[in-house]
Amino acid sequence: MAIISGRELGEILERGVVREMIDPEVQVQICGVDLSLRSVERFVTPGAIDYDNKERQVSKTEEMLFDDAGWVSLETGCYLVTFNETVSIPKALTALARPRSSLLRSGATVETALWDPGYQGRSQSLLVVFNPLGLRLKKNARLIQLAFYRLSAMAEKGYDGAYQNENL
Repeated sequence: MAIISGRELGEILERGVVREMIDPEVQVQICGVDLSLRSVERFVTPGAIDYDNKERQVSKTEEMLFDDAGWVSLETGCYLVTFNETVSIPKALTALARPRSSLLRSGATVETALWDPGYQGRSQSLLVVFNPLGLRLKKNARLIQLAFYRLSAMAEKGYDGAYQNENL
């Protein structure tokens, strides 16, 4: 499985796979697209995950506010982050994301799920701050790089789960 890059990545992006970028000149990288921070939320209830989602309850969250200068200070722990950009994954592609190295060098990481073929929406991920001194993030900070992969065959069915068109 190879990452789509270069000219082919540019062609995919021209078709609107990633929208609402703040500055494509900065965000489009050789092997993917940097997604930027829209909001940070702290978890306030436990979650409940079962086999068939009949009893699934995702954790409730509360938004953390940026200060007047656009910063939010985070203690060690887990947070839900929402990105500015929206994505629309074609049925011939999937996407995976990795944290940017500056985030890792600051003692934090982002955990992500697979972006399924057919998924559309504003994505969220889990930010984990390991640094015992915490982490400061500025609104619109670039946190992850989303990389695209071509499927071995066109997906017969696109994503139609609970998070389709989420946070638009």
